[in-house]
Amino acid sequence: MRCLLAVAGLALAIGLPHAASAKTVKTDTITVNPAQAPGGPDIPAGDVPSVTQSAPDDTEPAAESGAPAGQDQAELPEVLYDLGRLPPPVARMHAQLLEAALGADFNRLRMVLESNEMPPTLSLTEIGDPIEFLKENSGDPDGLEILGILADTLSAGFVHVDVGTPQEMYIWPYFARYPLNRLTPQQKVEMYRLITSADFAEMEDYGVWLFYRVGIGKDGTLHYFVAGE
Repeated sequence: MRCLLAVAGLALAIGLPHAASAKTVKTDTITVNPAQAPGGPDIPAGDVPSVTQSAPDDTEPAAESGAPAGQDQAELPEVLYDLGRLPPPVARMHAQLLEAALGADFNRLRMVLESNEMPPTLSLTEIGDPIEFLKENSGDPDGLEILGILADTLSAGFVHVDVGTPQEMYIWPYFARYPLNRLTPQQKVEMYRLITSADFAEMEDYGVWLFYRVGIGKDGTLHYFVAGE
């Protein structure tokens, strides 16, 4: 599931093409106050990585892992793969979403969305019925591409962010909160399972992840499944 995200001059990219030949998608712009009060959609603006970026030291050789020279690993977010580290409510929501996606079951997905504490953010514009919205913005006529994207997103590594704040959340994939200029070759291989190199080149220009991401609060509330800046 790869797509070329049209980002310059456009707002939130909610389209879902898998390949370079896929359709052009509608976009919106996400502008969210990071200090937003609890209870509303909690979407970090552009999911800008919250780490201190330091310039590589050209005099220090790069590590064998492929990390840039001079990189301080302690500054980077911890990447998690063990779902056993999720709080039970988060694990439950993750499992329900993944089950619906892998089962190509839109009825099940509707039940999950409707049981959520609040409507998750899929777009900042009025979308009407969320399932119909997802289908309409999929690259295929049956809306199955979006389910594939959701499944792959939830199967990627994740991060636990903003711990101890109202914005505390678990985010998939971890690239949404990881400095893109600090990715190792191995991490880029992971990333290219979700996007194309052309997508990544655009994201490097903006310095943020622009493809789909899922945010689940520590209480199990699905806050968003969205793409774009």
